[in-house]
Amino acid sequence: MIRQLTTLIVALLLATTAVAQQAHLFSLEESGADEIVAAYWDNSTAPHSNGVTETESINEKWELFNTSQTDLYIYKADPAKATGQGVVIVPGGGYRKVCIKYDGFMVAKYLRSIGITAVVVKYRLPNGHREVPLEDAQAGMRFLRTEGSKWGVDPAQVGILGCSAAGHLAAQASTFTPDAEKPAFAILIYPVISGTTRSSHHGTFGNLLGRQRTNAEQEYYSLENRVTTTTPPTLLLLTDDDLKVPPISSIRYYKALKAHGVPAAMHVFPSGGHGWAGHDEYRYAEPCKRAIKDWLKVRLESHNAKNRE
Repeated sequence: MIRQLTTLIVALLLATTAVAQQAHLFSLEESGADEIVAAYWDNSTAPHSNGVTETESINEKWELFNTSQTDLYIYKADPAKATGQGVVIVPGGGYRKVCIKYDGFMVAKYLRSIGITAVVVKYRLPNGHREVPLEDAQAGMRFLRTEGSKWGVDPAQVGILGCSAAGHLAAQASTFTPDAEKPAFAILIYPVISGTTRSSHHGTFGNLLGRQRTNAEQEYYSLENRVTTTTPPTLLLLTDDDLKVPPISSIRYYKALKAHGVPAAMHVFPSGGHGWAGHDEYRYAEPCKRAIKDWLKVRLESHNAKNRE
């Protein structure tokens, strides 16, 4: 009897843990994706865990909290329009949440419409484990390089795009990743870059590195300090009146790129504040889209020219 009771209690505890770690998965209809890879990995199968045991939650804005499972949403370019380029998208959220609707799904739909296959990564938040988001972003790049040929993606033309704190994550992927595995290009939309200025978004660095972070850690993760000659070509998009993540972050990164001879472009729109990516009603949405399309075309032409040499 005691043995049976013990077995029942263990079974209930395991079931409770499974429910506590249950992930929210959007449907194809909700996300607009063509395919979903659910649970690419989670805290039990990834190289590192973020230690989250609470149930993933979502609010009315489709912002995700307590993420403990990595899901991939795939947006396949029409073969008749496909350029051969692929983009891994990491949505913003201050390393506290994942703002997947506009920073992720809506941006991916636009890229698909211009012949770019995109993969939105619902990544695990750091929760005191700073290596975890980068681990998931790098996994997204490996996935698209490995599987993308089925959708006409050239593995040598896989880039990354991130907004706000995920701009920091995309820039991490551009600077922390070994050279052979770095993205072919990066698109950073109002990115958090520097943690060492008064105008930095300190909440992002606090969520990534912790409240007890040292000045040395902030310097190390201030990504203008990590740029080298092998950092990929980068497009920066931002607004002059962004009070959450002031333009100085992007300016510092752009200056570092140019100091190391890295091709880069920066567009500063007059207004819009913060958080306008994926919003078609944004006043400068169309110029922003054109900037992305034109810049990606330049990157593709440069890649093709090198191949002909």
